[in-house]
Amino acid sequence: MHAWGQALKRLLVPVLVGLAACARPHTVAVAPEAAAGDAGPATVLAARADSAPADTARGEAAAPSPAVTPAPIPARDTSSDAAFLDTLRTMTADSVVGHAPAAVAAAAPADASRLAVPAVPSVGPGPAAAASPAAAEARATWDIDVSRYTSNERVQYYLDYFRGRARDHFEIYLARLGRWESLVRAKLQAAKMPQDLVYLAVIESGMNPMAVSRRRAVGLWQFMAGTARRYGLDVDPWVDERRDPWRATDAAIRMLSELNDQFGSLYLAAAAYDAGPGKIQRGLNRYDFGQTQGNDLFFALADERFLRRETKDYVPKLIAAAMIAKQPEQWGFDHVDRWDPLRFDSIQVRDAVGLDVVARLADTTTEAILELNPQFVRRVTPPNRRVWVRVPPGRSDSATARLAVLPPEHRVTFVEHQVARGETLGQIAVRYHVTVDLILSANRGVKTRSLRPGRVLVIPTSGVAPSRWSYAARSTGRSGRQGLRRSPPVLLSSVARGGANAPAAAAAPAASTRTVHIVRSGENAYAIARAFGVPLDALLRANGLTKRSVIKPGQAIRIPS
Repeated sequence: MHAWGQALKRLLVPVLVGLAACARPHTVAVAPEAAAGDAGPATVLAARADSAPADTARGEAAAPSPAVTPAPIPARDTSSDAAFLDTLRTMTADSVVGHAPAAVAAAAPADASRLAVPAVPSVGPGPAAAASPAAAEARATWDIDVSRYTSNERVQYYLDYFRGRARDHFEIYLARLGRWESLVRAKLQAAKMPQDLVYLAVIESGMNPMAVSRRRAVGLWQFMAGTARRYGLDVDPWVDERRDPWRATDAAIRMLSELNDQFGSLYLAAAAYDAGPGKIQRGLNRYDFGQTQGNDLFFALADERFLRRETKDYVPKLIAAAMIAKQPEQWGFDHVDRWDPLRFDSIQVRDAVGLDVVARLADTTTEAILELNPQFVRRVTPPNRRVWVRVPPGRSDSATARLAVLPPEHRVTFVEHQVARGETLGQIAVRYHVTVDLILSANRGVKTRSLRPGRVLVIPTSGVAPSRWSYAARSTGRSGRQGLRRSPPVLLSSVARGGANAPAAAAAPAASTRTVHIVRSGENAYAIARAFGVPLDALLRANGLTKRSVIKPGQAIRIPS
C-alpha cells in the first residue's frame, strides 16, 4: 500500500502544481517608458496570461484597437437636450462598471502604476487619433489646471463617455460653442478670470441658452431664480435674464469670482457653483486634509463620502470637456460645423411691443429676433418698462424711426379665439404658444375649470407667424383634432393685418377686425371709453366687467365697434 501511495503522489503533484499556476492573479505590465519617466507618451497595458501577445508581455506598446465610429444622429431638440443633461448630472459611482476608460492611454500620468486598468477597444476616434492624444495634450495649453489631473479615473471615464455613448450630444455642444465662446472668453478676460472657464457652460447647459433642468435651473449657466436675482438678473413674468447669454454670463463671472476669492481654488469654486458654497465649506471644516492646498483640496474632498456624485464629477467633467473642446480633431471630432457668433445692434423700447412687430419694423424674421432676445418669455417686451431689444446689425435706426410713429394700439398682436366644446385653456395655450396665465391675465373673469363654449378669448400672440392664421382661415369648418375652434381667429393688430412689411396672407377682412387696448398705469375703464368715444356700459359689457371692476396695467381691453 505504501508503494501505491508513493506512485499516486508522484502522479498528482505535477497536476496540482499546474492548477496552482493557472489560479495565480493575472499580472499587470506597465510600459518601461512610463516607469522610467521618459518624455514620450506613457502607455498602461493590462497583460492577460492567456491572450496577450509576446511584445505586450515585455512591456512594449500595443497597437491601437480598431475604432468604432457611431452613425450620425440628428441634433437634439431642447427637451431632449435637457433630459440628457439631467442624466449627465445624476450619474452614479457604478457608472464606470463595464465601461473601463479606454482613454487611459491618452494621458501621461505622474504615477502610471496607479492607473493600470483592463484595456478595452477604443470608441470614437479612428486609430490615428486614438494613438496620439498625449502628443495632442502636449501641444494644447489651458489657463485652468488640466494637465495635472488628466490621469484621474473619472476624468478618463468622461473622456471615453463624451467620445462614445454621448458623442452625438457632445458634437452639438461643440457646434454651439462656436456661437458663444468668443463672447464668454471676452467677458472672462475683462474680469481677469481664466478664459477656459467657458467650458463650465458646456457641462452646465450644453451651450444652450434655453436649457431648463429638472430643478428649474435655466439658461446657459443654469441659474436658479433666487441665485439669479442675487447676482443682478431680472426674473419675472415678463423677463427672464437667465436666458440672456450676455447678461447671464456677467452674473456667472461675478459668482465664480466671488467663490474663487472665498476658497482660493478654481475647482473648489466650481464645486461651490454646483453644490453651493455652504456645502463646500462644511466639507472643508469636517475633514482634516493636512497640508493639501489649492485645487488638490477638491479631489481630496471628493474622495470622502460627503459630496453628491454630481458634485464629485463636476470638475472631472469640466477637465474632460476642456481637453476635447480645446482640440476636438485630436479626439475624433473631425467634422463639427461650428455655429457663427451672433451680430446685432440694439434699440430702446419703453412699453409693450411684440417681438413679431419688432421683426417687421427691422425687416427681419420673428425667429431672428427671438434668437437675439430669448429673455422675453412672453415674446413681448414688458409694459411700462424701458428695455433694450437686439436687432440685426444696421437695422437699429430704421426700426427706431418706425417704432416712434407706430400707434400704441398697434404694437402688440392679438387674435380672438372662440372656445369650442370640450376645449381647455391648456389646449388653447399650447396651440398659440402662450401660457395659461397669459390668457387669464388678458381675459378677466375667465376660470380655468369652467370654460364656456362659444366664449371669445383674446389671445396675445406676439411672436407667432401670421401665416398660421391664414392657414386657420382656410380650415374653417373642419372638425377633428385640427378643428379645436369653430371660427378662425381674427387678427386685431393693424401691424399684423397689413403695413409695408406684412405678408398679404396675413390680412383679415376689415369688417371682422376689432380694436384692443392695452391698459397703462393710471388708466381706468371710464378714461378708456372716453378716449375711444364709446359708451362706458358698452365697453364694460364687451369685457365682462362692472363699474366696480378693477383693471390692471397690461390687461387687454376690447373696444366695441
